[in-house]
Amino acid sequence: MRTAAQPDPQPTAQASPALARLLPPGPAADVEQIVEDLGLWRRDESHAQRPRVMLNMVTTVDGRASLHGRSAPLSSSADRALFHALRTPVDAVLVGAGTVRTERYGRIVGDDARRQARLARGLPAEPLACIVSGSLALGADIPLLADPDARVAIVTASNDSLPAGCRAQLEYVRTRRDDGLLDLPAALAQLRERFDVRTLLCEGGPHLAGELFAAGLVDELFLSISPTLAGDPQGDAQALRILAGTQLRPPIDLKLLGALHSGSHLFLRYGVARQR
Repeated sequence: MRTAAQPDPQPTAQASPALARLLPPGPAADVEQIVEDLGLWRRDESHAQRPRVMLNMVTTVDGRASLHGRSAPLSSSADRALFHALRTPVDAVLVGAGTVRTERYGRIVGDDARRQARLARGLPAEPLACIVSGSLALGADIPLLADPDARVAIVTASNDSLPAGCRAQLEYVRTRRDDGLLDLPAALAQLRERFDVRTLLCEGGPHLAGELFAAGLVDELFLSISPTLAGDPQGDAQALRILAGTQLRPPIDLKLLGALHSGSHLFLRYGVARQR
């Protein structure tokens, strides 16, 4: 739905707003019921070598993924509730280092009721936080990395490590292509093999999202459409679309699987149909 980290305070399962169902049609439901109906709690066996990958992004009507470098101005209370509800049943959350720095990521599941819901279903209290970083320019002041109870896997092609001041429980997934860049398919395979990650929710940013699509690694796209027009970015390097840094050749066709709305905000769920 968006690339932003959790707001403060984090929405709770008990305070979930209702969303109207457009496709498939049906009565309005709160986000907990909507996510329950997606079947994300089930252990996914659709891929033998990698997790099922879902991408969660936000966009303005005219295609911008952020305003002034942040996705928060595009959000709404329903968007934030869905953002956290989608995190709750998955095995891991994948995010690029730039987004972690910009959005000041904290714990993946901050609400105790959501943690208890995971424990009751035999899952760890929180999904594994996976940060993709080439340079490992991640400071110990980032809330997620400063928390000793946070479980974090650093996905990188580098042999370096984070500063000693990072108090999170750190693991490293190191994979490298022949050109020295990160091997994303191999990294996802390691997440499946080493950490039993069956369902993986990616929250961006746009460069990571583009790389995942280009590598054929995305199964579903959750797209929140903000009722906002941002206009021509006029060279603003932060004014990215939801995919950046790569052109998809051939283009990828999507199939609309679901549609919700709250006020003027639309929430769409697409399956990856085929490459042309």
